[in-house]
Amino acid sequence: MKTLLFSCVLLLAPVAVHAECTAKDFAITDFKPAAGAAAGGRMAMPGNLVNNCATASAAQIRIEVKDASGSVVQSKQVWPAGTSNLEPGKSTHFDLGRLFRYQPGMASFTASVVDVRTW
Repeated sequence: MKTLLFSCVLLLAPVAVHAECTAKDFAITDFKPAAGAAAGGRMAMPGNLVNNCATASAAQIRIEVKDASGSVVQSKQVWPAGTSNLEPGKSTHFDLGRLFRYQPGMASFTASVVDVRTW
């Protein structure tokens, strides 16, 4: 019986690690999008993703582009660090402008963390 209990603990231990980090444990800093003339005719969406969690994890971010009325005109979700975990306190730089197409009327850009995973 003790062996079965010990086996269950070892099996579920990785799940406990996943539960420790949430989207609130990550921050997006220095997000400074530029579109059209402000970016030389291209889209630029640079920023940094920072892991403030106690364990190494990765985060998925969503960038939304909205028009003047607040309607989303483009949206993309990406894992800036790919399938690599960020160590606690570390960051990764991203520029996702290449994923978007410039459209007249783009008024605002938002970036948020939407998912967390340990690879």
